[in-house]
Amino acid sequence: MLGALAEGETTIAGLLLGEDPLSTAACFRAMGADISTLNTKQVTVRGIGLGHLLEPPDILNAGNSGTTLRLMLGILASHPGRFFAVTGDHSLRSRPMSRVVEPLRQMGAALWGRKGGAFAPLAVQGQALKPFHYHSPIASAQVKSCLLLAGLMTDGQTTVTEPALSRDHSERMLKAFGAHLTVDPETCSVTVTGPTQLRGQSVVVPGDISSAAFWLVAGAIVPGADLTIENVGVNPTRTGVLEALLSMGADISQENARMVAGEPVADLHVRYAGTGDRPPLSACTLAGDLIPRLIDEIPILAVAATVAQGTTVIRDAAELRVKESDRIAVMAHQLNQMGARVTEQPDGMEIVGGTPLAGTEVDSYTDHRIAMSLAIAALAATGSTTIHRAEAVAVSYPGFVNTLEQLCAV
Repeated sequence: MLGALAEGETTIAGLLLGEDPLSTAACFRAMGADISTLNTKQVTVRGIGLGHLLEPPDILNAGNSGTTLRLMLGILASHPGRFFAVTGDHSLRSRPMSRVVEPLRQMGAALWGRKGGAFAPLAVQGQALKPFHYHSPIASAQVKSCLLLAGLMTDGQTTVTEPALSRDHSERMLKAFGAHLTVDPETCSVTVTGPTQLRGQSVVVPGDISSAAFWLVAGAIVPGADLTIENVGVNPTRTGVLEALLSMGADISQENARMVAGEPVADLHVRYAGTGDRPPLSACTLAGDLIPRLIDEIPILAVAATVAQGTTVIRDAAELRVKESDRIAVMAHQLNQMGARVTEQPDGMEIVGGTPLAGTEVDSYTDHRIAMSLAIAALAATGSTTIHRAEAVAVSYPGFVNTLEQLCAV
């Protein structure tokens, strides 16, 4: 996105070839950006400059990517004189958009959609927006990033204040591209001053800790496991999953720590810590300010909790209800199908660990993180597990099944 909006050329190495980046690239190509064929070695983006996106001839389709759609709305809304229509797949059309639509409207944006703009498809008439200080009721990197992107073309200061710090990849990347950005950690506030201009950059994408989380849990719960996961981004706003697993007693260490393109990176070494009758993990409570830093990893942490000694409590995570699926309901039901003892709560789960899992037929509900979490649960289960609609993993991790097969062969 930033490469498309920047002046000059941006090169991207290490890009994940999931469906979400493919959808993003297709949307920005339709608006005039020159984006080479996506691959992991190098992608070249020749931007057309902030404010110069073209009115597309057709509806922009974000596929399954809530990040693409929500962030793109901030960009489109701030391009005066152009009309855009945006949609997504069946799952994305059922996910709430009002969390970004309403603050954008307060900046002067003109947006329409189903149920008053709460759901896609959405129509956007670009406007000259006014600066705004938004106090977000939730800690959401998508909401924050959407409004910061809208602020790039707004004359004045656009500020987002959150109840807790959410992931800060957008802030780091915006600074690298030349945006005038200030961060106040004490008040959990970020301010962008516009109008500004972005300059193309050379970017190296570190491994995603959300994807690494599946192997971290596999290493922690499969007897005899000893894994090293290389080149993982360990941005402090994203390492909640590491803190959670360490608090449960997992044997995880960071090695070869370094900085890559402004992001902290390390190799993660995980080993099975159980001995004899002693389970490898102990129960914990996941709640409060920790939740925004591991919201995407809760499904796989629920799997870890099924083998932990004691009762793990997850709360303050109602956001999981409106992801690609209702992840609270789906994970509770699917793990119980495998013999776990999971009680669904309005904003989380209670998981009584120590009950052996048994292989059975389960369903991903077309949710990529559910599919991968159930695959790791199957490693800890006796017997065979069949995961229906497992092709959903391609949304964020197309190589997951191949890596799983390699590990199982070892």
